[in-house]
Amino acid sequence: MGRVSRRAFAVAALSAFTMMPQASAATGRRGGAPDSEMRGVWIASVANRDWPSKSGLSAAQQRAELLTHLDTAAGNRLNTVFFQVRPTADAMWPSPYEPWSQYLTGTQGKDPGWDPLGTAVEEAHARGLQLHAWFNPYRVAVHADPSRLAASHPARENPDWVVTYGGKLFYNPGLPEVRAFVEDAMLDAVAKYPVDGVHFDDYFYPYPVAGQTFDDDAAYDEHGGGFPDRAAWRRDNTDRLVRETADRVKEVRPGARFGISPFGVWRNAATDPLGSDTTAGVETYDDLHADTRKWVREGWIDYIVPQLYWNIGFAAADYAKLLPWWAEAARDSSTQLYVGEALYKAGDPAQPAAWQESGELSRHLRLAGEYPQVRGHVYFAAKDVAADRIGAMARVVADHYGQPAPPPR
Repeated sequence: MGRVSRRAFAVAALSAFTMMPQASAATGRRGGAPDSEMRGVWIASVANRDWPSKSGLSAAQQRAELLTHLDTAAGNRLNTVFFQVRPTADAMWPSPYEPWSQYLTGTQGKDPGWDPLGTAVEEAHARGLQLHAWFNPYRVAVHADPSRLAASHPARENPDWVVTYGGKLFYNPGLPEVRAFVEDAMLDAVAKYPVDGVHFDDYFYPYPVAGQTFDDDAAYDEHGGGFPDRAAWRRDNTDRLVRETADRVKEVRPGARFGISPFGVWRNAATDPLGSDTTAGVETYDDLHADTRKWVREGWIDYIVPQLYWNIGFAAADYAKLLPWWAEAARDSSTQLYVGEALYKAGDPAQPAAWQESGELSRHLRLAGEYPQVRGHVYFAAKDVAADRIGAMARVVADHYGQPAPPPR
């Protein structure tokens, strides 16, 4: 995501950020005990990104790896984990709706012999961590072959629900029966486990693939009447998923919070005067049909975590420009703002020079401390917290997380 060109920022600007006084990311205050703030980490299971490290591990090995991630989070004074429990229309718990995830055993539908989500909730709470169950609503598979899905997979039983696009399989968001099903499948976990939150990532309609068309003609013909164009209808489909999920979460588990971590650019200013001073190649409103700004302004979700996965001074999408844009979007809203941070880029030789400096992320938190709307940060992702290639996470902890802090409520 966000494969856009960059511009080196001025040494003077970098020095200014480096020399700014340390502040609480939650309050902007110097010294004293920290107020509540989000200190989160994503634990991604899709493609065995973070956990489990590979498919086919024994139940004991999977459990041990999971507990290590929780211990690492607690050891870095984080307070929340976002645990991906439905990566590809499958389940990390015994679900009556969808098969066990292939990322556990290597075979979709095969019982791993234990309950990862149930264990994660219990063990996170035992460590003083909150756990948000992270769901991907519409992704069915990261390949395009329905025959590779478990025989009982709903996508095989309902092939008219599925769109092949970009070499992957997706549920069609334009079908009301699909929306109802994916909500039922996700809410099953919310009903069964005392999760602290329900979390969506940035995938609604899929990211654009050059030269390909997402074929929802039949659904649009049947359900698109009354909309000025297909894009407006698609945005309404996404809005309905968000509003309905929010309402159902409150019904099923009133204490749980519902939040979303979208791609970091709603619209560029050249597209919309309300947009950010960016030239990003993807705009969520237009490309993913996700009106993320409206969800914040209308208070449909409890929190938003825009993925501001760029360094300060990055030409097409500057962290220092996007941060105040999101702070303004959240101003006077009931939606809390946290910032998604690209820890995975720190020390990656393929990334720009700013990401080779251990202090880049710490500067992000220092800058965020100037905006009272920013209530914390979430790091992508768990294996990068553990590896901490150039000490960027250690620097964040030393500079900003000197004391434990409870998450916002």
